Amino acid sequence: MESKASAGRVVVGVDGSPSSQSALRWAMRHAGLIGGVVEAVGAWELPGMRGWSAPAVDADLDEEVARSQFVEELRSVVGDEPSVEVRERLVRGNPTEVLLAAAEGAEVLVVGSRGRGGFARALLGSVSQQCAQHATCPVVIVRPDSKSGVDPTEAA
Repeated sequence: MESKASAGRVVVGVDGSPSSQSALRWAMRHAGLIGGVVEAVGAWELPGMRGWSAPAVDADLDEEVARSQFVEELRSVVGDEPSVEVRERLVRGNPTEVLLAAAEGAEVLVVGSRGRGGFARALLGSVSQQCAQHATCPVVIVRPDSKSGVDPTEAA
């Protein structure tokens, strides 16, 4: 039998995009309804890691910047005193792989429909699409309403 923290663990991908912010708000409300916890997961990669040349960057500095932006993003969405427990997790690696690993045994994985990269006209980002296809738990894909500016997760 799973513990309450495991059974009610809501994993959410956080990347600073508008749909990621909506996903985080959705995850917070869902965790509140089920008496669970939110595990906010961010992933960062070094620039150039997928190219032919070695990265000309300082990995420690990049991690500090990523952590600062990650924490700032969480605070701007959930505030200083969130309504549910929020566990912060920033991992170096491919975002899809990081989220799929984090979602093992979770109640649900929540991701935004569009992240920071890719083509604006794509319906789903590559990370959300890969998570939907390969996660071992249910996946919720959240998008903001770009026409009205209203977050659809807040609609009654």
